Amino acid sequence: MILVTGATGTVGSETVRLLSARHQPARALVRDPSRVAHRAGLADEIEVVTGDFDHPDTLDAALAGVGTVILVSPAVPAQEIAVVDSAVRNGVTHIVKITSKASPDSPVDRRRGQARIEAHLAATGLPHTLLRSNAYLQNLLALAPSVRQTRNFTMSAGDGQIGMIDARDVAAAATRVALAPAAHAGRTYRLTGPALITYGDIAKELSRTLGHHIEYRRISPDEHRAAMLRAGLPEAVATSNAQAFGLIAEGDAAWLTDEVATLTGAAPRSPQAFIAEHAAAFS
Repeated sequence: MILVTGATGTVGSETVRLLSARHQPARALVRDPSRVAHRAGLADEIEVVTGDFDHPDTLDAALAGVGTVILVSPAVPAQEIAVVDSAVRNGVTHIVKITSKASPDSPVDRRRGQARIEAHLAATGLPHTLLRSNAYLQNLLALAPSVRQTRNFTMSAGDGQIGMIDARDVAAAATRVALAPAAHAGRTYRLTGPALITYGDIAKELSRTLGHHIEYRRISPDEHRAAMLRAGLPEAVATSNAQAFGLIAEGDAAWLTDEVATLTGAAPRSPQAFIAEHAAAFS
């Protein structure tokens, strides 16, 4: 039995869909079952269970009888550590953790959080696999309102290159690992799209797709943080995001691998294909 946490999120919901398509017995862990709008499309082998990362007793019930956990969450250390500890208590034999860059010394809070989670997971001795992803293409959809209304968007990533990846390809990789976890124990896979791209390239591709000019306005991390605060983001999130984009400007995300194809047998989706698929959101 495979359990997927964060089953209503971008990666989690696609993972559940892929497991359902294979008629693989699995549980979709959600905090609010009413949010599983796709329940009607799921195979009978998929069980939707309720659990809360902040209430370990609900996690124990969800993890009973589970062999593999695909761990997807907002990377709050206390919450993911609670899932890991529950997995240990319940005899889970493998965890597939969806993660990103991690460093205990990073200025970015969520990277320090990821490092803390990964260290705890390693210390348990539980067999696991890390899927370390570059930036998600789905994050581009946050630019859509600005593109629609003003035909421009602002970002503090400068001209830094990014190996942007579609979250659906991350889900496909997670599914393949979870179906044969022993072969991937102790491995870390770095997942990217097929090419490096800048936000300037994104603006050009949006212009080409939409048929009118879209401007990328480069701003400083401090200006970006202030804009995110004005938009209503929590201070910690705005600060972390601005720091991350500042690092991208310095080349922090300019890395590519072929590990999506290695794991899934298919090439990852390109930024151009993603923009074409979601053109209506930007127009």
